[in-house]
Amino acid sequence: MGEAGGGRQRILSGMRPTGRLHLGNLVGALANWRGLQDDYDCFFMIADYHALMSEYENPAAISANAREVLIDFVSCGLDPERSVIFRQSDVPHHAQLHLILSCYTPIGWLERCPTYKEQVQQLKSKGIHNYAFLGYPVLQAADILVYKAHLVPVGEDQLPHLELAREIVRRFNSLTGARALVEPQGKLTSSPRLLGTDRRKMSKSYHNQIDIADEADTIRKKVRSMITDPKRIRRDDVGHPEECNVCQYHKTFAPDEADEMAEKCRTAAWGCTDCKASLADVLVEMLREPREKRAELEADPERLKAILADGADRARAVADETLREVKNLTGLGGW
Repeated sequence: MGEAGGGRQRILSGMRPTGRLHLGNLVGALANWRGLQDDYDCFFMIADYHALMSEYENPAAISANAREVLIDFVSCGLDPERSVIFRQSDVPHHAQLHLILSCYTPIGWLERCPTYKEQVQQLKSKGIHNYAFLGYPVLQAADILVYKAHLVPVGEDQLPHLELAREIVRRFNSLTGARALVEPQGKLTSSPRLLGTDRRKMSKSYHNQIDIADEADTIRKKVRSMITDPKRIRRDDVGHPEECNVCQYHKTFAPDEADEMAEKCRTAAWGCTDCKASLADVLVEMLREPREKRAELEADPERLKAILADGADRARAVADETLREVKNLTGLGGW
């Protein structure tokens, strides 16, 4: 398979394998990643160590979900020829650098991480009051730093984690007297805020997502269940498209038609059922190609194995150099 590189800036990003990816993942990350491949040296990771932190009571699902995420990655346009697509646990350098960096990271930095308490609350059913979850920002830093990634595609809510990674870099470089680690910068990505079918945050834990892999009938059923304009009670009531989740989906996935759809809603020219049927048609057609690619990949498990094996080889080749340098600086190298 292809080689990443060519002197371009390097990007690292990834997703936890907790199930099939959904439309929120598509518009929030995958669509942006797909567009970066021609201009950057891209490393895209299936973050199964991170999944284990919250899913350790159900470990059998992690491997199966990693396969699903890999298929979603490739079916949505991530190209193993142009990018390094790999599974985190296939590159042990992540865990080794995580352990080393944990020696340089004060506990107070982790306890003050602004998203830690939020994540604990969101995942309270998972029993995540463990050492690993408190330290996951250090592993997240190791994920980035082991490849000396220059840029990390993030939303604004993820910037605190990236700043912590930079703090770790500064402390490590200062104490070792070298500039072995690179301070990563955030590459802010603008993406529409896509709510779930029930108007809450789209999440597998809420069962309110539309998966990229959903069949046409499933998409239509989920769209029919979507909560629309809460102020529109009867068919002949005027609508408020700015408050309707279905209209927001139209703006995201059919922007050329969104104004016309909004006007029909605002003037009661059509009802919510009509609007949903139109949206379902848009989503079914948009996801047709990824579904077809998924079917091809599912029928060729050897190709999936080859993508991961090649990605791990290419990732390890880069991580080897970083870890060797770090170990020498920390007294863990050779004589």
